[in-house]
Amino acid sequence: MTASTFSSDIKQLQSALTEFAQQRDWEQFHSPKNLVMALSGEVGELTEIFQWLTPAQSQQLSAEKKQHVSEEIADVMMYLLRLADKCDIDVMQACQQKMHQNAAKYPIDKCYGSAKKYNELD
Repeated sequence: MTASTFSSDIKQLQSALTEFAQQRDWEQFHSPKNLVMALSGEVGELTEIFQWLTPAQSQQLSAEKKQHVSEEIADVMMYLLRLADKCDIDVMQACQQKMHQNAAKYPIDKCYGSAKKYNELD
Protein backbone atom coordinates (compact mmCIF):
# COMPACT_ATOMS: atom_id res chain seq x y z
CA MET A 1 0.00 0.00 0.00
CA THR A 2 1.40 3.36 -0.98
CA ALA A 3 1.27 6.47 1.19
CA SER A 4 -1.22 8.08 -1.19
CA THR A 5 -3.48 5.00 -1.05
CA PHE A 6 -3.32 5.01 2.73
CA SER A 7 -4.08 8.74 2.79
CA SER A 8 -7.03 8.16 0.48
CA ASP A 9 -8.31 5.39 2.76
CA ILE A 10 -8.06 7.72 5.77
CA LYS A 11 -9.99 10.42 3.95
CA GLN A 12 -12.68 7.91 2.95
CA LEU A 13 -12.98 6.79 6.56
CA GLN A 14 -13.19 10.40 7.73
CA SER A 15 -15.98 11.01 5.20
CA ALA A 16 -17.84 7.93 6.41
CA LEU A 17 -17.48 9.07 10.03
CA THR A 18 -18.75 12.54 9.13
CA GLU A 19 -21.74 11.05 7.31
CA PHE A 20 -22.46 8.76 10.29
CA ALA A 21 -22.47 11.75 12.65
CA GLN A 22 -24.56 13.89 10.29
CA GLN A 23 -27.19 11.18 9.88
CA ARG A 24 -27.65 11.17 13.66
CA ASP A 25 -27.42 14.95 14.12
CA TRP A 26 -24.27 14.48 16.22
CA GLU A 27 -22.16 17.12 14.47
CA GLN A 28 -23.40 19.57 17.09
CA PHE A 29 -21.53 17.54 19.73
CA HIS A 30 -18.32 16.99 17.76
CA SER A 31 -16.34 20.08 18.64
CA PRO A 32 -12.58 19.55 18.95
CA LYS A 33 -12.90 19.90 22.74
CA ASN A 34 -15.57 17.21 22.97
CA LEU A 35 -13.74 14.90 20.58
CA VAL A 36 -10.55 15.17 22.65
CA MET A 37 -12.51 14.34 25.78
CA ALA A 38 -14.15 11.33 24.09
CA LEU A 39 -10.75 10.25 22.74
CA SER A 40 -9.27 10.42 26.23
CA GLY A 41 -12.10 8.26 27.56
CA GLU A 42 -11.53 5.64 24.87
CA VAL A 43 -7.78 5.58 25.53
CA GLY A 44 -8.67 5.02 29.19
CA GLU A 45 -10.84 2.05 28.22
CA LEU A 46 -7.98 0.62 26.16
CA THR A 47 -5.57 1.19 29.06
CA GLU A 48 -7.92 -0.58 31.44
CA ILE A 49 -7.66 -3.81 29.44
CA PHE A 50 -3.89 -3.92 30.00
CA GLN A 51 -3.77 -2.29 33.44
CA TRP A 52 -2.88 -5.27 35.62
CA LEU A 53 -1.35 -7.59 33.02
CA THR A 54 2.30 -8.47 33.09
CA PRO A 55 4.29 -7.60 29.96
CA ALA A 56 4.17 -11.27 28.96
CA GLN A 57 0.40 -11.47 29.46
CA SER A 58 -0.08 -8.32 27.40
CA GLN A 59 1.58 -10.07 24.46
CA GLN A 60 -0.53 -13.24 24.76
CA LEU A 61 -4.12 -12.05 24.80
CA SER A 62 -7.04 -14.45 24.65
CA ALA A 63 -9.25 -14.22 21.59
CA GLU A 64 -11.88 -12.44 23.69
CA LYS A 65 -9.43 -9.86 25.03
CA LYS A 66 -7.94 -9.36 21.59
CA GLN A 67 -11.43 -8.62 20.23
CA HIS A 68 -11.98 -6.12 23.04
CA VAL A 69 -8.62 -4.46 22.27
CA SER A 70 -9.59 -4.32 18.59
CA GLU A 71 -12.85 -2.54 19.41
CA GLU A 72 -11.16 0.00 21.69
CA ILE A 73 -8.41 0.68 19.13
CA ALA A 74 -11.13 1.31 16.55
CA ASP A 75 -12.86 3.76 18.91
CA VAL A 76 -9.57 5.59 19.52
CA MET A 77 -8.80 5.75 15.81
CA MET A 78 -12.24 6.98 14.87
CA TYR A 79 -12.24 9.78 17.44
CA LEU A 80 -8.70 10.73 16.43
CA LEU A 81 -9.69 10.92 12.78
CA ARG A 82 -12.78 13.01 13.61
CA LEU A 83 -10.58 15.37 15.63
CA ALA A 84 -8.08 15.70 12.79
CA ASP A 85 -10.91 16.36 10.35
CA LYS A 86 -12.48 19.02 12.58
CA CYS A 87 -9.08 20.69 13.04
CA ASP A 88 -8.33 20.45 9.30
CA ILE A 89 -5.18 18.40 9.87
CA ASP A 90 -3.93 15.98 7.24
CA VAL A 91 -3.08 12.93 9.34
CA MET A 92 -0.61 11.45 6.85
CA GLN A 93 1.24 14.73 6.43
CA ALA A 94 1.33 15.27 10.20
CA CYS A 95 2.71 11.75 10.73
CA GLN A 96 5.35 12.17 8.05
CA GLN A 97 6.49 15.49 9.56
CA LYS A 98 6.60 13.98 13.04
CA MET A 99 8.62 10.99 11.81
CA HIS A 100 11.20 13.40 10.34
CA GLN A 101 11.33 15.33 13.62
CA ASN A 102 11.72 12.10 15.59
CA ALA A 103 14.49 10.90 13.28
CA ALA A 104 16.39 14.13 13.96
CA LYS A 105 15.80 13.94 17.73
CA TYR A 106 16.64 10.23 17.94
CA PRO A 107 19.61 9.47 15.66
CA ILE A 108 20.24 5.73 15.48
CA ASP A 109 23.83 5.96 16.64
CA LYS A 110 22.79 7.75 19.86
CA CYS A 111 19.56 6.00 20.78
CA TYR A 112 19.92 2.43 19.53
CA GLY A 113 18.64 0.09 22.25
CA SER A 114 18.03 2.95 24.68
CA ALA A 115 14.75 4.10 26.23
CA LYS A 116 16.19 7.51 27.09
CA LYS A 117 14.37 10.61 26.02
CA TYR A 118 16.03 12.69 23.31
CA ASN A 119 17.27 15.32 25.77
CA GLU A 120 19.03 12.62 27.82
CA LEU A 121 21.03 11.12 24.94
CA ASP A 122 24.80 11.60 24.96
